[in-house]
Amino acid sequence: MELGRIGAIEGTTGCARLALTDDDKAGRDLVWTWMDELGLDITTDGIGNVVATMPGFDPAMAPVMTGSHIDTVATGGKYDGNLGVLAGLEVIETVLTSGRELQRPLAVGWFTDEEGARFPPDMLGSLVYVGGMPLEQALEITDDDDVSLGDELDRIGYRGAAPTPGRVPHAFVELHIEQGPVLEDEDITIGVVEGVQGISWTELTLTGQSCHAGTTPMRLRHDPGYVAADVTTFVRQLTADLGGAQVATVGAVTLTPNLVNVVPSTARMTVDLRNTDDEVLQLAETRFRGHVAKVAEQEGVGVETRTLARFEPVDFDARLIELVETGARERGFSFKRMPSGAGHDAQMFARICPTAMIFTKSVDGISHNVNEYTEPIDLEAGANVLLDTLLALTEMEFA
Repeated sequence: MELGRIGAIEGTTGCARLALTDDDKAGRDLVWTWMDELGLDITTDGIGNVVATMPGFDPAMAPVMTGSHIDTVATGGKYDGNLGVLAGLEVIETVLTSGRELQRPLAVGWFTDEEGARFPPDMLGSLVYVGGMPLEQALEITDDDDVSLGDELDRIGYRGAAPTPGRVPHAFVELHIEQGPVLEDEDITIGVVEGVQGISWTELTLTGQSCHAGTTPMRLRHDPGYVAADVTTFVRQLTADLGGAQVATVGAVTLTPNLVNVVPSTARMTVDLRNTDDEVLQLAETRFRGHVAKVAEQEGVGVETRTLARFEPVDFDARLIELVETGARERGFSFKRMPSGAGHDAQMFARICPTAMIFTKSVDGISHNVNEYTEPIDLEAGANVLLDTLLALTEMEFA
């Protein structure tokens, strides 16, 4: 609740802490203080990822790591990402105050610009951490106001000296709210996440001819707004045609000049395609691109395409999935194996170390929304399964 007051949206229970804004800095400073109060060894790398590790161990020993992110979308809630960071701190504090000695350290981190709401793509900080994007390339990414990520890191004082790619953890486990309705609908306490859907984000810029809405015959128009509407309808139908896990979203559409009596000159839109099967996702991308080209040609509208993000589906480590399931079972919680429909930092860490995720319920399935909420009893359940899983991993060796 204290972290959620930073960037609070007046009149709601939500908050807005877009990556590397002043509110994001204030949130970072607060969580840093909590890490420091626990006596943890804190590092910040060149993309602004912050990792805090239990002291007193051989620095060469890879930690069991947990964490997530504390940036939000513009109309976000208190729980998305933040739960994974704060629960990780709670686990470490519990271990430290209990006096329990571990065979290897625990670490908790938060990763820059997970949402991708300001600097695309999403999961940017963890992508750089695992070596999936060069730091220099990431620092040059700009937001809609042409402000670079590197300049903003410098401005808020969070461009650190720790190297990227970062230290490879022994294992990584992320606790997160589900952000969907399945667990609540089926009255299940813990989601045992088996993997993450593949994600394809595309931005289309459609260029036509601005003209008078009353005097220009329909047959003589080159209307990018029409093309945008047609594409929106097409991708919705595409999900029905492909079936299964295929989802598609047109999340942003901007028309210029955006006047009631003027045919627009340009339309800019985003299309989000996701599937757990990469072959089907590729098919969806191919059909989408083909349709855009066809309808744009018919309308005499130009097309520019920009890929904002493209991540293949990720399968988590079977051994860690079993550990999460065992933790839920031994605490008497109901559980369900399930995929994640959203992207998470954990999918990046799956490239470099054994990785898994734990889901807790989201009331009404709402997320990326000021009304996002998870009951305290479910937060506690998720944190306890995280505790059990991390402790088990400190004693587990991998071949």
